[in-house]
Amino acid sequence: MSDISRAFDAFTSHMASIGWVALALAVVYHLAKGAVRARAWRNVLAAAYPDVPIRWRSAFGAYAAGVGLNSILPARIGDLVRLYLMRRRIPGASYPTLASSLLVEAIFDTLVSALLVAWAIHEGLFPGLDVLPRLPSIDWLWAFHHPRAATTIVAVALAAGVALFAWAARHIEAFGRRLAQGVTILRTPREYARRVLAWQLVEWPLRLATLGLFLHAFDMPATVRNTLLTQATQSVATALPLTPAGIGTEQALLVYIFLGSAPSSVVLSFSVGMKVVLIVVNLVVGLAALALMTRTLRLRGALRTAAGDRHPAEVPPRLRPTRLDTAARVVGRTRTRRRGATALSNHNGRPRDSPRTRAAARVCAAWARAVAGR
Repeated sequence: MSDISRAFDAFTSHMASIGWVALALAVVYHLAKGAVRARAWRNVLAAAYPDVPIRWRSAFGAYAAGVGLNSILPARIGDLVRLYLMRRRIPGASYPTLASSLLVEAIFDTLVSALLVAWAIHEGLFPGLDVLPRLPSIDWLWAFHHPRAATTIVAVALAAGVALFAWAARHIEAFGRRLAQGVTILRTPREYARRVLAWQLVEWPLRLATLGLFLHAFDMPATVRNTLLTQATQSVATALPLTPAGIGTEQALLVYIFLGSAPSSVVLSFSVGMKVVLIVVNLVVGLAALALMTRTLRLRGALRTAAGDRHPAEVPPRLRPTRLDTAARVVGRTRTRRRGATALSNHNGRPRDSPRTRAAARVCAAWARAVAGR
């Protein structure tokens, strides 16, 4: 807690020296980067579901909601919400297909991130194994300090993976088809290069420009080298997202790599300030997208809304109609027919309400009262 409070104290003490114009431009570039990335993902989904019109705004809304929740929740839980929102927008979509579509956009990102991290390690800019244990706030170092607990967690995760594979093996054919459907665009390299890779080649300069503007806004040397190093630290921090958006790991690495390039208070102000701004922007945009797409900010309400788009077998038991609901609908339809029959009788002068209809209505009403009294 002392490290966190010291970092926030450094941020607040340097607020007067923040370049607000550069900060505003960084936010604009950050939003543009998200819009471009959503366009690439939309094209991946369009190739997976060629017969369904997929709107860019739906993909952007789902992406923004996922990023916003990832900024405050660990383990990339926001990605699950992202898939859930898109499933509601694509008739007949399945979670395996949507999940595998994320792998398509991760190919280029993983390659570039790996090259940046390898360059930083080769240049000796990242801390070595002898320094890592002494760095504070590295969340994934917990595994090295508690090997028994880490081994237990890994064993449980492996057992869960084996059980999941055994379950999927019974449905392996359909499951495999759905996974392959999500990466359909990879079967045509030219389409992948034109509709996905081209957009990612636009996104990465926007991402680096955002980091450069943040460096400039917080009075850090905004060089190409420092921009690439900042991106490398973000890649490492989000590789194992044990904390929301890699908070802690990124700040510790930034303080280490910029040691000597700038005062530690300025580095802390930059690392904390950039993270705070990105969290606020992502959260505001993400919650707005979630509210627009589900008509509510409550997860339970969103599930109720989504139940109307599901197959009856997929609706949770608590959301399925009860016998009382069924009886009430039968009575309502019978009464509607009686009113219609009475109106026709008054209009045509011929009785349309037979004794059999009245008897059926009385039986349904009695059944509804009996069910309601249980």
